[in-house]
Amino acid sequence: MKEWQKCRNILCIRADNMGDLIMTTPAFRALKETFNCRLTVLTSLAGSLIIDCIPEIDEVIISNLPWVKCVNPLTDIQLQSLIKEIREKEFDGVIIFTVYSQSALPAALFSLLAGIPRRLAYGRENPYELLTDWLPDKEPYSYIQHQVQRDINLVKSIGAYAFKEELSLQYSTRGQTSALKKLEKLGINTAKPWLVFHPGVSEERRSYPFLYWIKIGQLLAHADLPILFTGSSVEIEMTDALSEHAGAHTYSVAGLFTIEEFVALIAVAKAVVSVNTSTIHIAAATQTPSVVLYALTNPQHTPWQSPHTLLTYSVKEIIQSKNEVVRYVSEHNLQKNLPYPSPEKVVNALREILDRPN
Repeated sequence: MKEWQKCRNILCIRADNMGDLIMTTPAFRALKETFNCRLTVLTSLAGSLIIDCIPEIDEVIISNLPWVKCVNPLTDIQLQSLIKEIREKEFDGVIIFTVYSQSALPAALFSLLAGIPRRLAYGRENPYELLTDWLPDKEPYSYIQHQVQRDINLVKSIGAYAFKEELSLQYSTRGQTSALKKLEKLGINTAKPWLVFHPGVSEERRSYPFLYWIKIGQLLAHADLPILFTGSSVEIEMTDALSEHAGAHTYSVAGLFTIEEFVALIAVAKAVVSVNTSTIHIAAATQTPSVVLYALTNPQHTPWQSPHTLLTYSVKEIIQSKNEVVRYVSEHNLQKNLPYPSPEKVVNALREILDRPN
């Protein structure tokens, strides 16, 4: 632990998606506050989209690592080039963040080859010289903790503590103004509240039925709350169709906002209804109330320390993960054959969360 106190140039490897990076922000903050260090994050192209909204990060290295699910992973030549780049930056230490179903050892070997002297991660088996510091990974067989807590506990093992442990994202006044102007161009009165509905998923097994989204919108036709169907640019066709059938009080805005504008949009929304994706972690970071349509794939990824209602449903056997750790959790820890929550149940949950005192 004493060796880490001397580290002033730290690399963090979190090579997944936006939501994973957002959940790691308390651990990033702990490192910054404790060690007064320069913090560089190695992440995927998908994860990098949120970097500008995370104030704790000083620099980002964007690479789609071949041991993480991604599009266009690095070739062997590109990986060797990345190792050389990392070596030249002369990091004092590296911290490898993982979910319990991932192995840190590929990233540990990568970091060893890059000449980083201190290397910290969770390990399910003895990593020997691949890691200089490691925590035995007892998840999910002994217990399951929230992903945020898992990351916080990892950096605590080397003496890093944060004064506050909530998620954090930032956005500029310009970003918020720009987002509101885009809404006004659609004819939305931004002086009144609105709802954000986010139906898109990165994994099909997390999806909620298309027709149910439409029904939820229809049930809220007289609520005097505009509904924004959000998503990425590749989801425009879907949100257009949802808005077309859900009613005139709904709007398709997929692909309309930058990430900063999207964060600002959620921050000032009345509430969010979303599947379990990065949107729920943005809502948690901005303390926006949310109703989460939560497929039981990763029970440790619920909204962290924020107002929310969780409506869970099971993943069909035919599309469940082939990862044996994930399958163990599904078989031993999760309720089976849970149906999709009905549109009526979602609307009731939304009304209940809207009626809660601030």
